[in-house]
Amino acid sequence: MSNPDAAPDSQHNERSGEARALSASNLLDLGDEALLEALQRQTFGFFWEGAHQASGLARDRHPYDAKRAELIATGGSGFGLMAMLVAVERGWVTRRAALERLERATLLLSRARTHHGALPHFLDGCSGETIPFMPRDDGGDLVETAFLCMGLLCVRQYFDGTDLAEAHLRERIDALYARVEWDWYAQGGHQVLYWHWSPTCGWALEHRIRGWNECLVTYVLAAGATRHAIDPELYHRGFASGPQFLNGGRYYGIELPLGPPFGGPLFFAHYSFCGLDPRGLSDRYADYWLQNVNHVRINRQHCIANPSRFAGYGSDCWGLTASDDPGGYEAHSPTVDNGTLTPTAALSSFAYAPQDCLRTLRHFLATEGDALWRRFGFVDAYSPTRRWYADSFLAIDQGPIVVMVENYRSGLLWRLFMSAPEVQRGLSRLGFRRTSPADMQ
Repeated sequence: MSNPDAAPDSQHNERSGEARALSASNLLDLGDEALLEALQRQTFGFFWEGAHQASGLARDRHPYDAKRAELIATGGSGFGLMAMLVAVERGWVTRRAALERLERATLLLSRARTHHGALPHFLDGCSGETIPFMPRDDGGDLVETAFLCMGLLCVRQYFDGTDLAEAHLRERIDALYARVEWDWYAQGGHQVLYWHWSPTCGWALEHRIRGWNECLVTYVLAAGATRHAIDPELYHRGFASGPQFLNGGRYYGIELPLGPPFGGPLFFAHYSFCGLDPRGLSDRYADYWLQNVNHVRINRQHCIANPSRFAGYGSDCWGLTASDDPGGYEAHSPTVDNGTLTPTAALSSFAYAPQDCLRTLRHFLATEGDALWRRFGFVDAYSPTRRWYADSFLAIDQGPIVVMVENYRSGLLWRLFMSAPEVQRGLSRLGFRRTSPADMQ
């Protein structure tokens, strides 16, 4: 497909989803709602024109390694599926064009090699074969599979038409979710889920999914499955255990119910909550709206305090989460801070701190301009101290921007995911309670 930087001035091509790319200065002239729409739309280009050509699923990053041109990312594709629903709802692509792409995507996923039902972190977008992520990680990745299933369930709930194409799409999605052997990933009765299993190395990575992190949706989907469901005790004895689950401390005067000191990277408040609606959601451990709002507040307050005196940090310039950085890749947080700011950290937090995030969005555009804002929206990260800008866009960072901004604007993905019977069953079995967002205050 054509480069959007060279696209014509027409508003958009309805079938392809391509739109005239706006410069940073163009964006600053827009009102708030139009600015958010432009942010989402140009970022969505990563998942539409930047997708793997054969499958329509998400590449892990752009630019990509030509030697691994067939590589697609499982979890990133889940976020991309959710972003596609935003595109249909907003009129950037037609329902028919999205349905055609979703057919290709789900057919590839249906024939892909699985590992006790779970997909790998990376797979080949043509053959469906596993592409190893790293040594000993050449099999099932339960968390990436959960992010994909989150996206698939949203698609199923959205494409609810009576025609055969939509009915067959729903059937394929049901089969994809049903084949995941969630209970098998408890490794023979252990009271916790395990992240990885390899056909060559077995459980060698020994990565238990526990403690507060991005993985809550994995336990919800595992508890709500119609086949291979887990015992709820795995959530309580596994995930909700360990030294970095409960917190209860205060940082910059702000209470933090769960998680490591200062909250950890902000993707903890984003990935699972692309679908799980935290408004009014609680269990015996926390109020998840309070958890996420306060996590964002602490992250921002750390950048205001700026104890290491990095350049650029301030009330309108903040956001620490996992991303590329000058040294490679790092899970940035208040306790792991090398001066690298990641736009997705603040921009995926719109629902939690809308006015702060809006000011930061305009600050990024005004101060960094087209050095930071490029083909698929904001590049992955930058360091004002080193005057370094990433040349990359990552699926797991671009996707939550589109999705979480939409959840702020309309609640679309929250409504879709929470309407799935499997999600309701999983939350109920794990002991979650939910107050209607309309009843909050």
